[in-house]
Amino acid sequence: MDPTADHAAGRRAALARLGLYAISLGTLFGALLLLGAIPSADEAREFGESLGPFAALAYIPLFAVVNFVVAWAVLAGAAGLLFGTVAGWPLALAGVTLAALTQMNVARRLAKGHHGNLLPQRTRGIEDFLQHSGTIAVMESRIVPFLPYGVVNFAAGLTRLTYREMAVGTLVGAAPKVFAYVALGGSISNLHATEVKVAVGLLVVLGVVGLVVVKRQMNAAAASASP
Repeated sequence: MDPTADHAAGRRAALARLGLYAISLGTLFGALLLLGAIPSADEAREFGESLGPFAALAYIPLFAVVNFVVAWAVLAGAAGLLFGTVAGWPLALAGVTLAALTQMNVARRLAKGHHGNLLPQRTRGIEDFLQHSGTIAVMESRIVPFLPYGVVNFAAGLTRLTYREMAVGTLVGAAPKVFAYVALGGSISNLHATEVKVAVGLLVVLGVVGLVVVKRQMNAAAASASP
């Protein structure tokens, strides 16, 4: 058989699996939203309290699972609500990192050996940046505003980025932003608290830094593209 034809067929099958997965996940999220099955802050607190001393142990794996349909920022806020800022920050950061590795692994398994050859040509620059810059690229992606962590996680699974680079980049790059959301969640009943002001200020600073990072990358890409 023609190896080129086999590769093309395998690539189409991998893309079909990824598309089906995305549709299934979107359908599940829509159903949960319509049914009101996504817990409120009070429900999350009651559930955590019902787990007693096992709440902290259960939080990290639950974060990785629930993050498929609930935004990480909401889950990080829940850590502040349940455990307070000091204890909730490392737990939420561990949850964000485990979720990133889990989502990356799911995308890579769906790609079935075709990772590194699935992203469209117009995104090849992003793929090259992830693969060549590794940990630094992941760190910067965690700082850039309006770039969903889940998009980065799944996209990374389609590249040759290593799991170690994803883990280290997430632990370092996501730490400040995770702290901010944990602090907000821990002070949700008192929005005038110092923690809230620090968290909001930190998010503003991170947004500015993220924009600077994006501008730098755009300038670098323009410089490399020019003759």
